[in-house]
Amino acid sequence: MEKPIVRISVRNLVEFILRSGDLKSSGGAADKEAMLKGSRLHRKIQKQMGSHYQPEVSLKKDTEYAELILRVEGRADGIFTQEEKVCIDEIKGIYKNLELLEEPVLVHRAQALCYAWIYLDEHDLQEIDVQMTYAHLETEMIKRFRETLTRQELEEWYRELTDAYYKWLSYQIEWRRKRNQSMQNLEFPFDYRKGQKEMVAGIYHAISRQEQIFIQAPTGVGKTMSAVFPAVRSIGEGKAETLFYLTARTITRTVAQDAFEILREKGLLFKVVTITAKEKLCFCEKPECDPEKCLYAKGHYDRVNAAVYELWTTEQCFDRETILHHAEKWQVCPFEMSLDLAVWMDGVICDYNYVFDPNVYLKRFFGENISGSYLFLIDEAHNLVDRGREMYSASLCLEEMIQTRDFLKPYSQKMWKKLGKVIRQLEELRKNCVSWQVQENAGVLPVSLLSVQGELDQLMEEPPSQEVVDGILDFYFAVRDFLNIAELVDENYVVYTAFGEDGRFYIKLFCVNPAANLQRCLDKGVTTVFFSATLLPMQYYRKMLSTRTENFGIYVESPFEQKKRCLLICRDVSSRYTRRNYEEYHRIAEYIARMSWQKKGNYMVFFPSYKLLEDVYQVYQEEYAAGWVHCISQHASMTEKEREEFLEEFKEERGETLVGFCVMGGIFSEGIDLIGNRLIGVAVVGTGLPQVSCEREILKEYYDQKGEQGFDYAYRYPGMNKVLQAAGRVIRTREDIGTILLMDDRFANREYRSLFPREWNDARICLLKDLEMQLKDFWGQFGK
Repeated sequence: MEKPIVRISVRNLVEFILRSGDLKSSGGAADKEAMLKGSRLHRKIQKQMGSHYQPEVSLKKDTEYAELILRVEGRADGIFTQEEKVCIDEIKGIYKNLELLEEPVLVHRAQALCYAWIYLDEHDLQEIDVQMTYAHLETEMIKRFRETLTRQELEEWYRELTDAYYKWLSYQIEWRRKRNQSMQNLEFPFDYRKGQKEMVAGIYHAISRQEQIFIQAPTGVGKTMSAVFPAVRSIGEGKAETLFYLTARTITRTVAQDAFEILREKGLLFKVVTITAKEKLCFCEKPECDPEKCLYAKGHYDRVNAAVYELWTTEQCFDRETILHHAEKWQVCPFEMSLDLAVWMDGVICDYNYVFDPNVYLKRFFGENISGSYLFLIDEAHNLVDRGREMYSASLCLEEMIQTRDFLKPYSQKMWKKLGKVIRQLEELRKNCVSWQVQENAGVLPVSLLSVQGELDQLMEEPPSQEVVDGILDFYFAVRDFLNIAELVDENYVVYTAFGEDGRFYIKLFCVNPAANLQRCLDKGVTTVFFSATLLPMQYYRKMLSTRTENFGIYVESPFEQKKRCLLICRDVSSRYTRRNYEEYHRIAEYIARMSWQKKGNYMVFFPSYKLLEDVYQVYQEEYAAGWVHCISQHASMTEKEREEFLEEFKEERGETLVGFCVMGGIFSEGIDLIGNRLIGVAVVGTGLPQVSCEREILKEYYDQKGEQGFDYAYRYPGMNKVLQAAGRVIRTREDIGTILLMDDRFANREYRSLFPREWNDARICLLKDLEMQLKDFWGQFGK
């Protein structure tokens, strides 16, 4: 049997095995502007070296081990012969003052040594020279270090380097053998519910054909396990290497962790890390990676490889608590350790950001020219539309720029002048803007900002004081983000200027259709599964989330009995702005009262805004308050403790009826499970249409021009998704019984009924005068 070839670049090998020292917040020198400058300077130096100098020489070397061949490859910046001696040249562009550089950086020299050994061995030389060329990115001054190394020195050094890496590869190969063996008799851990087998088979089929699939899977199907099981089995069969389970919220990450644990109890061996946000993992009050302030950052790289190897080889589940425990033990940054662990995992559970966000994505997996045999399981995929727009958009504020310019004037006249140029360009745009204004493009602004970014990089590399860093950090990231997004702007973007609610002036690169950007990320893997309980209309989500035309979809039937759910459309009430008055609030309040009076229990009422919630709540308390009904209300900016206390009110057995007043699209309308008698009724007030805003109007106009129904794309579809999510809070298991009131006359119209899920085909029209009779008949079936 042929030995597998494991490939790694020279740079990745030395940076992994030989990294050492402190963890520091990433500065600008490694960002795009520095890379562009570095590339230009590289080429300039290479040309200056003359015709005897060979630039960008590709080199590779195979090293054979018992069960694999390690292939190390890369490109030497330059190779030349001088006085009959071959010399390997490694060029590095830096912002650091060259006078302070007394010797080559360890990992830089190690790259050159790798190339030196590969070239020397290939050409059967006995010795070779290595030259480190450091060039200052601003002044273009050069400092060189040169040394001669023998065959024996390089051979011993290189063997030690590859042996250190082989230790990791050897464990990985043996682990994967055991993992795959554990799947041979692995069965689905439950009796299949209605629709589950269809979902499992559809996903397995999609993975086998390396296709994308969209799945509308109603609540109760058990979609998490139905997605995880075929993905895990496919990895065991060699159809993929790494599973990424992507979610929008913490609660669904926990559900995914539980699914893997259930399979482990059935014999599965599968290592999974859950990546938690840095802010939630950091041991310090403020997540600053400064070795002077954080003892976990001090010497982090000296210890992290040993920490990761021990944890990786002794555990299977790497959740938040496990990461924190081992990070504390080894005195390393828990967040960075979790990212290092991810490289060696079978599965990664994380937020969408870590795959898609251009500022946050895992460069180890999704960096430039990096791809892999990845499976993407995207839970609650309906959330990815707005999240995608947010991740691929960027804005700059004129007033913040003026403030930053004034702050930097004492420190950098050069920066002060360059910012002045950008400010004048923005002020010119402001003259022609009344409220908001669509622009043809961003003009010369990105070019001017590139120059600003270069100056910011240098300031961040060698800041005059910590005060300067603190004063410009947010602005620095805003400029960086704007420039990164500016490179993506195409026909899927609209550039506009606007005055915000605070009166400040902004320019925004608005990603109206994130599909192309999302697809570029997904194409780095082999298969994507989009699934949600509210992926309707599916054609809309297919257009918003993917550019592939061969995508196929599955509609999984609901496992719940319709007779256990009463779905009523309240036709004599509306949330339209034109009808928002006391009379309408009174009618809504009476509907809520009559629903909750009919049967003792817990209810939730969802409103399209806090304003309408407050108005109706006031009328309800004044006119319909009853001693046996307890009311609680969601408010903006609730703390985590307040959220928990709110949900704790929904107990199985209460001595009184509970009515919770909530907001659609908020924290209680999605991702919470109130099973059984914890919730027996939901009322949804209004169609959930987003408030009219410049961005919603831009979306409407954009899709109208594309020949689509602009109002649907901008307002109706997002609104209906909120309605479906809110209504889905009731009836969470096959045993549950409950009522849903859709309180708006528009729900009776064809435009809305066509967006109902199939299981809502029994929806009945209701008027206030016959509500209690219909509810009495419904509850009477169950002797309640």
